[in-house]
Amino acid sequence: MTTRIPHWINGERHDSDDRRLGTVYDPATGEQSGAVVLAEPADVDAAVTAATTVFPAWRDTSIARRQAILFRFRELLEQRKPELAELITAEHGKVVSDALGEIARGQEVLEFALGFADILKGDYSVNASTGVDVYSFRQPIGVAAIISPFNFPAMVPMWFFPIALASGNTVVLKPSEKDPSAAMWMAELLTEAGLPDGVFNVVHGDKVAVDALLEHPDVASISFVGSTPIARYIYETAARHGKRVQSLGGAKNHMLVLPDADLDLVADAAVNAGFGSAGERCMAISVVLAVEPVADALIEKISERMAGLRIGDGRRGCDMGPLVTREHRDKVAGYIDVAASDGAEIVVDGRGVVPDGAPGGFWLGPTLLDRVPTTSAAYIEEIFGPVLSIVRVATYEEGVELINSGAFGNGTAIFTNDGGAARRFQYEIQVGMIGVNVPIPVPVAYHSFGGWKASAFGDSKAYGRQGFHFFTREKAVTARWLDPSHGGINLGFPQNT
Repeated sequence: MTTRIPHWINGERHDSDDRRLGTVYDPATGEQSGAVVLAEPADVDAAVTAATTVFPAWRDTSIARRQAILFRFRELLEQRKPELAELITAEHGKVVSDALGEIARGQEVLEFALGFADILKGDYSVNASTGVDVYSFRQPIGVAAIISPFNFPAMVPMWFFPIALASGNTVVLKPSEKDPSAAMWMAELLTEAGLPDGVFNVVHGDKVAVDALLEHPDVASISFVGSTPIARYIYETAARHGKRVQSLGGAKNHMLVLPDADLDLVADAAVNAGFGSAGERCMAISVVLAVEPVADALIEKISERMAGLRIGDGRRGCDMGPLVTREHRDKVAGYIDVAASDGAEIVVDGRGVVPDGAPGGFWLGPTLLDRVPTTSAAYIEEIFGPVLSIVRVATYEEGVELINSGAFGNGTAIFTNDGGAARRFQYEIQVGMIGVNVPIPVPVAYHSFGGWKASAFGDSKAYGRQGFHFFTREKAVTARWLDPSHGGINLGFPQNT
């Protein structure tokens, strides 16, 4: 029996009259578990209209009241997050412990956003000129649209909507149609926490829904995370329609391993960062640049650790689950064929994995490739799956040149015990997020997330103070209150006296 998943508009479930449906699968069984209603432009307009209508009242809601609602949401989320984790695992496939970790990282942004009263305080200059005060304050921009990816159905929306709501904006979220239930669960929880109807809305859909949001005149901003081609399209289309845009794209994250590094630490990090969440992370490590002569020893250590991984249903205590869809599994597996035909050596082949799960699941085991040519599509393109490539380089400089010459600039890491080399690396590398002996350098909530080059479009990163600046705009006021002694006319240019 499949579950029908409608939209959430104006504080209630909203089923569309049309019959355009998307299929939701349980990736661990390969069976359909749900049918999600795909929005038409009229559904998007209904959600935006609800958000637009309630915006003035939510904008004018006191700081204390907005904080109370978000604090209540945080407490309910803390109590019930195992429910949300189970939903994520059932539709995305990641193991339950990883789903709980995703929720925890999203919750960090929520907790950061709860301090918005201090962050959004304005500036005040008394007597900037004689009898004149100048002050500034920030106000919400209006209806904020969020378009989130399948790989983090709870965390990525929480990168944006807590800050947008705290700042006084209303929200329309379009989650991935592959795993839509997490968004519905959070919408219902926000309502239970006391959020007024219409402040947070969810519409499901494909490109039809996306384009309707990008082109809608009442949508003030677009926040997006996904692949680089779509991120570029989102940015160009939304900007052309006069919207603020933060559009985060894909990645090809490299780990540079210097000869002095602790290879046990490196091997642990490479396995964790390469195969966690089945490699379906924009911050996953997909290439290890091994500065010789460490490659052979490192490959041996990584292979030993891979042999101990248990692949299977995420509800059975396994280390790694399936990929999200059959089509994506087949695409990722195709890169293994490409690498081999280009001359790479397949050290560990995940295509023959025997999972602890149903035979119809979307399985692909962890795969390790060695001597991957830097001209191969398996090296150049984002694979977004459990495939880790080893590229052997002779020097630190050669490794840095490979990273800097790539199209992406999302995340990178260096593993070394040489502080001077690490300091040089973080300065020279053309990447937005850098780890020093840390394989997945996702910034904490009070810093901001975002890459360089083809990994990010727009002028603002996600969350942190940049997030608050994105969802608000500043007003500056110059004020003079006249005293009884004022008088006279002066047509000259104002003077600072």
